[in-house]
Amino acid sequence: HLATSLPLPSERDHLRPRIDLIVFMIDIKSKYSLKNVETSLAHVDASFFLGKVCFLVTGVGRLNSCSVEMNAVCKLGETYCSPVLFCELELEGIRVSTAQRLLRMLQICAGHTPGVSALSFVSLMRSSDDN
Repeated sequence: HLATSLPLPSERDHLRPRIDLIVFMIDIKSKYSLKNVETSLAHVDASFFLGKVCFLVTGVGRLNSCSVEMNAVCKLGETYCSPVLFCELELEGIRVSTAQRLLRMLQICAGHTPGVSALSFVSLMRSSDDN
């Protein structure tokens, strides 16, 4: 399910499936994109930041046309203890591998991977990023 911003409209709450993972997409070419994500973050329950949120930054293949500073995006990941994935949607191989990473994260967050929780997965990603 896709939403352009949060909070989600309440009129269909009773039909909404459980939310296992929230992926905030940031287009590196749009300051509005980052501002929209920052505004939406206030509507996410704090418990989701324990392994069920990630930031997906698109357009990284065109850094010369950036409107968003990479430091601002990385700071979001640090502030909310959430992974940041970078991709270029126009390149099929990168788009496919990014989709596979997101699906794997979703499987873990939804509890479909025995022995791995969303929280332990994020801590593993963080320790590998720090090395």
